[in-house]
Amino acid sequence: MAVPKRKVSKARRDKRRSSVWKLELPGMTKCPKCGEYVLSHRVCKNCGSYGGKVVLQVKEKED
Repeated sequence: MAVPKRKVSKARRDKRRSSVWKLELPGMTKCPKCGEYVLSHRVCKNCGSYGGKVVLQVKEKED
């Protein structure tokens, strides 16, 4: 059975693990109705549409 000959130093161990934590950008797409960037497979917060159909009634912002 294979066993390590020497202790792996903390620096070498951490170098090996350094690339694991990097996150990828989420899949952003443009809404076909309003052109706002939206996460994929989610309702647009700007116009309330999903899949080309209006699913939510979005309230107008009052100033």
